[in-house]
Amino acid sequence: MEAHEVSGLLESRAVSGRAYLEFQRSADLSTGLYVLPAGGVDPQDPHTEDEIYVVHAGRAMIQVGGEDRPVRAGSVVFVAAGVEHRFHTIEEELAVVVVFGPAEGSRGREGAANPRPGPR
Repeated sequence: MEAHEVSGLLESRAVSGRAYLEFQRSADLSTGLYVLPAGGVDPQDPHTEDEIYVVHAGRAMIQVGGEDRPVRAGSVVFVAAGVEHRFHTIEEELAVVVVFGPAEGSRGREGAANPRPGPR
């Protein structure tokens, strides 16, 4: 079994100094924690894998394929591989659990300039 507490993941991510912390990886799935500050910019490009965002905390907007919607704690958003998407208008620090299927980067990096969410 592999289990995590979001509080511990938040601490580990803060120590890393990076916006994204991958905390689980297998051949078919990878999971990470993505944190963006209030007023921050989400620089990500489309990914080569499908992904699901589960918002743990914060308030923002997400744009997926030209469609905008608000997100907050409890929001769940699916983004298909190759679709343009990003968080914007971040009103409160955003903490998001990101699930990639198959595992992030496993389909190669073709067509995805920055397949990992946020800055590296």
